[in-house]
Amino acid sequence: MHKLRTRLILSHILPLLVVLPIIGVVLTYLLETQVLLAGLANELERQALLVAELADNYPLIWTDPFQAQEFATRVDPYISAQMTLITADGLLLATTNPEEQPNIGRAITVPGFAEVLRTGAILRIDYGEQRGTGAADILVPVILSNRVIGVIRLTDPLSSLYERFPRARTLIFSVLAVGLLIGLAVGLYLAFDLERPITRSTEAIVRMTQGQRLEQLAEQGPSEYRLLVRAFNALSTQLQSLEKARLRLLANLVHEIGRPLGALRSAIQALAAGATEDTTLREELLNGMEAEVTRMRHLLDDLTQLYGQALGPLELDRSPTAISLWLNQTLSPWREAALGKDLRWEVLLAPNLPTLAIDPDRLAQALGNIVSNAIKYTPPGGTITISAVVSADTLQIAVQDSGPGIASEEQLRIFEPFYRGPTSRRFPQGMGLGLTIARDLITAHNGRIEVESMPGNGSCFRILLPL
Repeated sequence: MHKLRTRLILSHILPLLVVLPIIGVVLTYLLETQVLLAGLANELERQALLVAELADNYPLIWTDPFQAQEFATRVDPYISAQMTLITADGLLLATTNPEEQPNIGRAITVPGFAEVLRTGAILRIDYGEQRGTGAADILVPVILSNRVIGVIRLTDPLSSLYERFPRARTLIFSVLAVGLLIGLAVGLYLAFDLERPITRSTEAIVRMTQGQRLEQLAEQGPSEYRLLVRAFNALSTQLQSLEKARLRLLANLVHEIGRPLGALRSAIQALAAGATEDTTLREELLNGMEAEVTRMRHLLDDLTQLYGQALGPLELDRSPTAISLWLNQTLSPWREAALGKDLRWEVLLAPNLPTLAIDPDRLAQALGNIVSNAIKYTPPGGTITISAVVSADTLQIAVQDSGPGIASEEQLRIFEPFYRGPTSRRFPQGMGLGLTIARDLITAHNGRIEVESMPGNGSCFRILLPL
């Protein structure tokens, strides 16, 4: 009972063990009482009528006991019941029942005899209707000149009847036993069929917990099990993605932290070697060190943002914000960065920009991540264009660059954490978190971000916010 297989088998067999014997007993009872007994009683009546017709051809049997007994002896092999010939006076003339033969010539008492004499009609007493006996009786009057001259009685005892039933009962219970065996076989098959996939799933989960290679299971079997396998496969895929993300995170951290640390170490060594004597060189080294520390600060901010999102949903501090003024304030630092890289900077703001309830700092972070990527991956001499318009019930902020563009297959993945495209493409540097964080912040504002790009033709990122 500790195994699912055993319980499944019992769930199939127990109902059969209870129901089939009941069906067998009821079926046997109905067959015997409603079918066989009734059929045999009808057969007994038919035999009695045939004997009565034969007796009409032998009228002397009602006056000569010897001829009566000879008649009974000759007819006996052709009937299945015990035959008795009784005169109208109630005297026993002849019988095939050995127990009644000593009473030949004597008056006997037969239930229903007086009624047959009075009415001249056949009297039928079926099995069990006469108290004290399980026999069936048929009394057939023999009428001559409108007068009953005798009665033919056929008796079929129930004991003789049951001698004919064992074969039928054996057949019934054999069929029920075969049905039980078939039910057992079906129960075994279904139990093993259900147990095998569950065992496979359990073993796969155990292997997963042991750190072995994750695998996908085939979706087979009942719909409930296929749903379970589908959930397991989804979990396996997610764990594989998380493992790949973890490895990418470690690799990116090594790269992103190792590079500025190497630069800082070189600058410190230079300063320690006497670079402080040269004012110009010292300023260049200090500015470079500050720039590397600033980049590491941005990296830390991105990781902090990602960690905060992992703990739960983003919480926004919304306040009514004039979009036009907010955009000018948000974009001004990035304009200097773009001009410092020798990029053409364009800002096109529609005059009817609304006031929206947003978290200005969080949304500025999202927009800054997008603009930062545009500046980083647009070569010198290129163009950065930021535009803002109101369309229907949506505020649309677009960041257009003239960089290398993004391949269509990469556009589906650039918002994944830690994803970085090939080095010949747009995103060879950084942690791969900027667009992920931007998308989550925009989504928290009930908005969405879209991208349009073709390799070699630049990219356009659009922030769509509901009014």
